[in-house]
Amino acid sequence: MAYVIAEPCIDIKDGACTLACPADCIYEGGRMFYIHPEECINCGLCLSICPVDAIHYDEELPEESRPFAAVNREFFGAEVSGLGDPGGWDKSVSVETDHPLVAARPKPERQPA
Repeated sequence: MAYVIAEPCIDIKDGACTLACPADCIYEGGRMFYIHPEECINCGLCLSICPVDAIHYDEELPEESRPFAAVNREFFGAEVSGLGDPGGWDKSVSVETDHPLVAARPKPERQPA
C-alpha cells in the first residue's frame, strides 16, 4: 500500500511534497507529480504538507479519485514514462510526460493579468 497523488495536483504542482518526502519517491511529470508505489514508505509527510489536499492513502481515496491509484502506478511503466524504478527523485529524473488520463484533462484557461 502507498500514498497516491490525485487530480487536485494537475496543473498545480506545488512541489512541497517532494521536499518533505524522505524516500524521494515523488516524481515530476508534465502536469502533476506521481508517487512511486514501490518506493513509498507510507510515512505520510507528503499528505501533511500538500496545500491542495491531492494526496491520499490508497485505501482511503475518495470515490472520484480511485482511478489515480492506477494512474500513479502506471506512470512509471514503459507504456507511459518508462522511468521504471529510478530509486529516488531529483530534477534530473523529471519528465514532460503524463499518464494518458492526466494528459486528456483540459488545461485551464489562463486568467488575464
